[in-house]
Amino acid sequence: MVMAVSFTRYGRLYYLDPGSHSPQVGDKVLVPTDSGPEVAECVWAPQWVSEDIGGLPLCAGPATDEHLSRDETNRRRRAEGRSIAKRLIRKHELPMKVIGVDYLDSDNVFKVYFSAPHRVDFRALVRDLARNVKARVELRQVGPRDEARLQGGIGPCGRDLCCATFLKDFEPVSVRMAKEQDLPVNPLRIAGACGRLMCCLKYEHPLYMEFKEKAPRLGSKVQTPEGEGAVIGYNVPGDTVTVKVGSRRCACPSASVCSPRQQHEAYYGDDEAPQESEATAAEATGAEGSAAEGSAAEDSEA
Repeated sequence: MVMAVSFTRYGRLYYLDPGSHSPQVGDKVLVPTDSGPEVAECVWAPQWVSEDIGGLPLCAGPATDEHLSRDETNRRRRAEGRSIAKRLIRKHELPMKVIGVDYLDSDNVFKVYFSAPHRVDFRALVRDLARNVKARVELRQVGPRDEARLQGGIGPCGRDLCCATFLKDFEPVSVRMAKEQDLPVNPLRIAGACGRLMCCLKYEHPLYMEFKEKAPRLGSKVQTPEGEGAVIGYNVPGDTVTVKVGSRRCACPSASVCSPRQQHEAYYGDDEAPQESEATAAEATGAEGSAAEGSAAEDSEA
């Protein structure tokens, strides 16, 4: 059994082992963290999965009124800390942008995440900020990818950012991956909300390589239900090949035009028909034999 929760609406999903609990979508549950159990919202109700998933944190049960009150207090403290941090950054005239604020009430610590074009001397800001919020303050500078992950948003595909929903680690992405996926090498077309190359170029790359190994090459002649034509393009997500037949274009499933499939049919296609005809002949012979035995029995009785 597995379930998914989120600490913020439309935020990153965290998977848990529900244990003996059966929360519904929208219920508040407790999630074990390094600083103690925290309140999160159930996004996926517990369900069976075919894969053997082990090592998931165990759900600590439904959140009580005490936990919900504590979570609401921490939310107000985070909002207060963000407002104070922005005001003091303007006061100190620092080129910083507050990305997120986290508050640990057990340690009375504020963690302020910010972005900046270069390294910033924020020692005076930390002292001033700690005096105003009456807590220990930690400032952490993040890069463009982490900024997009913390803030969230909508990607060029129209869906929520991968880094803000399910991606855990940032892997290196190269322009070569975009070329091998037949994408235009245009920064405006292959860049994500963070301004860097899109993360999907990395984890979708093996799918494109596997497809191109099996599909016929561009320009090769293939047979389609519409007739013989030349391959002029691929549609990897749809698992189809675009073929130009005369002056028309048609999209054919890759299995119907790929060379291994044609070789299989050419090798086994002629053998399957005789087998079927032999089986049909045997059935007919058996039927004739049964009819002959029946006639002989009738003659003997007469």
